[in-house]
Amino acid sequence: MARRKRDYYVVLGLSRDATETEIKRAFRELARKYHPDVNSADEGEKFREINEAYAVLSVRETRARYDRWGHADDSSSGLGAVVDAAQEIINDVFRRRRGKQKGKDIRYTLEVSFEEAAFGASKTITLPNDGSPSVSPRQLTIVIPAGMKEGTVKTLRGEGEPGKGGAANGDLHVQVRIAEHGTFRRDGIDVRSDLVITFSQAALGAVIEVTTLDGPVKIRIPEGTQPGGVFRVRGRGVPQASGKTAPRGDHLVEIRVEIPTELTPRQRELIEELGRSEGQAQLPAARPKGLLDRVRSLLDE
Repeated sequence: MARRKRDYYVVLGLSRDATETEIKRAFRELARKYHPDVNSADEGEKFREINEAYAVLSVRETRARYDRWGHADDSSSGLGAVVDAAQEIINDVFRRRRGKQKGKDIRYTLEVSFEEAAFGASKTITLPNDGSPSVSPRQLTIVIPAGMKEGTVKTLRGEGEPGKGGAANGDLHVQVRIAEHGTFRRDGIDVRSDLVITFSQAALGAVIEVTTLDGPVKIRIPEGTQPGGVFRVRGRGVPQASGKTAPRGDHLVEIRVEIPTELTPRQRELIEELGRSEGQAQLPAARPKGLLDRVRSLLDE
């Protein structure tokens, strides 16, 4: 005994007053879900039932006849041929889709200098032709905005490998690498560097020139400066945006005190005298002058 057919509206999950647009939308969603290439669990039976329902309800005349008389004999009405034709159309759509393939994404590492990452730059890159002699290498301009951070990835849509069968191109992902600088280190929007000074400069104070992103700047080292002390040069760090008026971070200068490894006899004598004076610092009567005053007098001799 043949299995009784289900109501076509039930098959498509629609009410009997569904519009043509709703019928078409329901059919597309179910066809994608139950197409044998996607869902082979029911061996195509569900997919055929969906096609049959759509073949009847998508045509005004056959829908009106179905609404009035219900299911007709496939052999007498030619419905089977209509269903087969609809299924062939769907199969053709899926075949074309399988022929389409989005192009592969391309990854590219772009190295920029410390200054280029700080102030921004335009860099031209050349993409290879993947070994195909008929395809010329491509050149693209990559804009590096001011304040670019290490590891930032810039994505250029559609600049990857070409798609197949009319599909979209892939994308180009450019990862920015900042080359190490011989003097500067990045700390957010601040720039750090070390400044090596002598023992006498640390003890007595000095005015010393330091290098910044904008060139040399003089800073004052106060007397008694300790190793590891940090001095801030405001507004000489990384810009937060493009333009001369954009706010900027600061330049932080960390002090390193250089200890001499070889001394002249006179230098040794002076340091030994300084050491003796430091040893007498606990005796008030033996130290009429302050320590810094004594250092000045010793080094001035």
